[in-house]
Amino acid sequence: MSCEPHYMSSRWALPALLAAVLAGALAAMTVGSVSIPAGEVLHRLWTVLCGDGAADTINRILLTTRLPRVVLALAVGGSMGMAGLTAQTLFRNPLASPYVIGVSNGAAVGAVIGMLLVGKFIGFAAVPALSVVCGLGSTVAVFALARRGGYFNQSLLLAGIAVSAFGSALTAGALYLAGERLQTLVFWLMGGLWQATWRDVLVMLPVCGASLVMLIVLAPAMNVSLVGHRSASDLGVNVRRLQNGLLVLVAVTTSVAVSLTGVIGFVGLIVPHLLRTIMGADHRGLVPACALGGALLLLIADTLARTIASPAEVPVGILTALVGAPAFLWMLQRRSTGRPSA
Repeated sequence: MSCEPHYMSSRWALPALLAAVLAGALAAMTVGSVSIPAGEVLHRLWTVLCGDGAADTINRILLTTRLPRVVLALAVGGSMGMAGLTAQTLFRNPLASPYVIGVSNGAAVGAVIGMLLVGKFIGFAAVPALSVVCGLGSTVAVFALARRGGYFNQSLLLAGIAVSAFGSALTAGALYLAGERLQTLVFWLMGGLWQATWRDVLVMLPVCGASLVMLIVLAPAMNVSLVGHRSASDLGVNVRRLQNGLLVLVAVTTSVAVSLTGVIGFVGLIVPHLLRTIMGADHRGLVPACALGGALLLLIADTLARTIASPAEVPVGILTALVGAPAFLWMLQRRSTGRPSA
């Protein structure tokens, strides 16, 4: 089969995704409890960049509430999209994603424990660190269990279900001890960006940028790894080193995102799957496309979450699950009947 259609689609897919992300970010800045026209948003942002912004109510809304939330949504969504692509390449399974294989729930365990200890024994910076440790442990556990299962692809989902259930049990146990903070933690676990601050952005943005650079560098090796471990080794790829690097990347990006926004599922499943059908399997184009696609999907979901039931807010994790769960079942059904889903 010729690669030309995928090559041609990748030429317009990236510019189209970038334009959609920029338009979506501008639209998200205009809506909320106070409607601000797009032209005024651009004008005020420009004056602030030039150092002439006034400290009025509109600027405070834009700079302290909406802009950090939009930037965090883009960074978290982009990280989720790349983590999903990485998981699918690592496990060589289009149904793999950090949420499906239990990494998100494992990271949530560390984040919940960290939140219960913040202010008493540890500082804020320890929350992402504990989340990364638990997320990495979950990823290693799933990888090891899937390897020992004999049929790697089939064992992957079973191992993910087991690790995810174990993580959920540990999280429930931590919530049982939460006391007066129970309601806050339960709402946080549903996933959302209502508490987004510039501090969160400064934590997430470098992780997203580093993941993007790392995956672009590894993209040729990821392409070769798709032909199989033995063939990839024959072609000069250090498969073990590549797997370890991808394993760490999935764990770190997912865990830091979970520690800041709670569990938001299925972004890492839907985005790589959809873009692979459009652009083909070349990771050189898929990596930036998944970053942009994940950013766009989470930005749209977050904008809907804070507007469809205004002044109340719907947890973003609920919206992504309502779309992602049926999509996952559809993909699973197509694979079970022998039809490729990607």
